[in-house]
Amino acid sequence: MNRTAGLPLSRRGLIRTGAGASLAALGLGLGAPSASAAVSATKRFDLTQPSYDLFRDKDTHGPRVQQSFAFDWVNKFLYVATKRDGSSESAGDLCINKMDFDGNYLSYMHLDGFGHGVAFAALPDGSGTELWIECATNTNGYGTALAPIRYTPNTTLGSPAASAAFQPISGASEYTCSVDPVYQRMIVRYHTSAGKRIAVYPLSAFQNRTFGTPLVDFKQPAIAGTAQGYALYGSYMYFLTGDAYPGDGTPTGDGNTYVTSIDINTGTVTQGPVLTKAGSTLHFREPEGLAVYRTDAGEARLFIGFATGYEGDRRSSIFYKNALV
Repeated sequence: MNRTAGLPLSRRGLIRTGAGASLAALGLGLGAPSASAAVSATKRFDLTQPSYDLFRDKDTHGPRVQQSFAFDWVNKFLYVATKRDGSSESAGDLCINKMDFDGNYLSYMHLDGFGHGVAFAALPDGSGTELWIECATNTNGYGTALAPIRYTPNTTLGSPAASAAFQPISGASEYTCSVDPVYQRMIVRYHTSAGKRIAVYPLSAFQNRTFGTPLVDFKQPAIAGTAQGYALYGSYMYFLTGDAYPGDGTPTGDGNTYVTSIDINTGTVTQGPVLTKAGSTLHFREPEGLAVYRTDAGEARLFIGFATGYEGDRRSSIFYKNALV
């Protein structure tokens, strides 16, 4: 079931952040469990309900697949991270595409040596946008710190060193993040020797560059499938898994894209994995990215992204769910 809808976003909660990165903040221990009900319980998205179109098969600056996307909910722009054309998988070179909500491409920014692009945040900063994104890629192509980067159209920026960016969690070797613009929080997925963990901070921690103890910190529950993105809404995390259609990308069945919700107070699965058939007729259709925000009318939406199209001409397709329970 599909419909096309406009996307006016809320102007409440304008985020203003300072300029530039500083030395890494003091770290936190890895072992502390989440406190009981550390985050007030909220409604969650019902993942069994239909998905609707934002747009399908929209062109980006380069020909390679998208990795994730994020919304500047005040200035009303969409940013789509794609792999940099001509770069190796392990180089960590990204292209950030600025788009409008109809999926029209506006401009690009190249970020060299930043990371894989599984998730990032786009924070309103006056009339511009500050991207919080992984940086200082390792030999596997994943970022080892987080950096605030002012989006500057049609430019190329090399990654700062990890020591000149932010590593808020002691002992973590890889970082990504995603913003919850409704409840004003940032979720961080990080890697340790014991596997993936999740931490949630007030958004003010990123605004002020002073991280302290996260609201919650828990081991990511085991979820089968290829990890392709995550997002936060209130007291629930959403996790995306799946793969592109095999072979030449011709649609086959309903695919294997699943979305799972996780209670961040307990670190346990609440719903799913639930199969999503959004865009099931699209060519290639590799799940790539989740994002959350609320329209001017007050409707919260969970957005699901896909890389679609043909080899050498990959496109961006984005859908959403809006049923809360």
